Amino acid sequence: MTHRFHPRRTSLLLSLALTLLLLPGLAAQDVEDPSWEEGIQAQENLRVFLDCRRCDFDYFRREVPFVNYVRDRMDAQLHVLVTQERTGAGGMDYTFHFIGLGEYQRQDTLHFVSRPDDTDDEVRRGMVRVFKLGLVPYVASTPLGGRLDVLYQGPRGQPTAEEEADPWNRWVFTARVSGELEGEERVSDRSFDGSFSASRTTEEFKVDLDISGRYSESEYELSDGDKVTSTSVNHEAEALAVWSLGPHWSWGVEGSATVSTRLNQDLAVRLGPAVEYNIYPYAESDRRQITFLYTVEAAYFNYEEITLFMETTEFRVEQSLEAAAAFEQPWGQINASAEWSNYMDDFSVHRLDFRSGVEIRLFRGLSLDVRGSAARVKNQIYVPLEDISDEDIFLERRQLGTDFEYGFDIGFSYTFGSVFNNVVNPRMSRGGGWRWH
Repeated sequence: MTHRFHPRRTSLLLSLALTLLLLPGLAAQDVEDPSWEEGIQAQENLRVFLDCRRCDFDYFRREVPFVNYVRDRMDAQLHVLVTQERTGAGGMDYTFHFIGLGEYQRQDTLHFVSRPDDTDDEVRRGMVRVFKLGLVPYVASTPLGGRLDVLYQGPRGQPTAEEEADPWNRWVFTARVSGELEGEERVSDRSFDGSFSASRTTEEFKVDLDISGRYSESEYELSDGDKVTSTSVNHEAEALAVWSLGPHWSWGVEGSATVSTRLNQDLAVRLGPAVEYNIYPYAESDRRQITFLYTVEAAYFNYEEITLFMETTEFRVEQSLEAAAAFEQPWGQINASAEWSNYMDDFSVHRLDFRSGVEIRLFRGLSLDVRGSAARVKNQIYVPLEDISDEDIFLERRQLGTDFEYGFDIGFSYTFGSVFNNVVNPRMSRGGGWRWH
């Protein structure tokens, strides 16, 4: 049988086969790709760099989809820097600094204050509401401004916080107790701890009271079958009262009582006045501060074991001076401090501490994180006279005598690729997508 070649029929078959192959892809593209109008809108969206350490970014992206979130400040038209400070009631004061870049040269500041009993969801909803409000003047000047509207929720007849009588007179209390038990065949650990705090804060005066205690016990079975048990206690009570002397000065009284196995102290009590000067007004402390703090304290010590200085109890007067600086700016953050302390009857018994931390965005995508500390230690008057046993050294039950302490870490991070990060996709996130601590 002879078959004839039909070009038209062959062309039709090839076209049909090609259409069947491409149809699923075309259908998926129609479903997944944004429409032409949405594509134009995405190009018009304000480019925002959200610089926030405590924000739920997935929630922000879902609730505020009308901006483009970029991962680098250099690609943004608006930098939103979020800083935070704890309030006297135990909540947090989140300050949103809106910093316009390029053609959006302006700056605005808004606040969201959370209550100590707010849930995480209530906090993030409040933060998003303030974030939306701050975006309005910037988005309004873009082509998307015509799509904005205003929704107003009227008062419900409830008195405001200022109008409502406060039966606690601004006092806030927190109590906590916990226990921990863990182990394996030859090792077991038990610990119990608790704490109680009370505070009252106003613009002119604040007082903080903190009490905490911890008891821990560990048991180890050695290779020869012997068992070693280590117990330690650490109890501490602290009190601070501070009065305002204007936008730059403060003075106060602080005291503490400590029981510590590690520091060989059956009881250590300190009490004395302090004065502090801040170069910048305290109202700017969420973004910058340089402070000088001077303290004088009378100290009484009662030791568990006789010390290297042949003392079981003693009374001393101690002074300290600390200079500290902290800045949180769009380019990153930096903090540093230096503290000198000594006993007034013997300046050779002293301690000098240096601490610093730097986190800087060097240039697009590259960040530097450096932290370090160093100390000259000449004030360990509590070190026991008798040699500390190897057992206590291994278990860190006693603090060893030393002339210095130090710590240092450095890290770089570099991010590159797409500048946009608007999409949220939590699928197959281990742990249900929750951030466990």
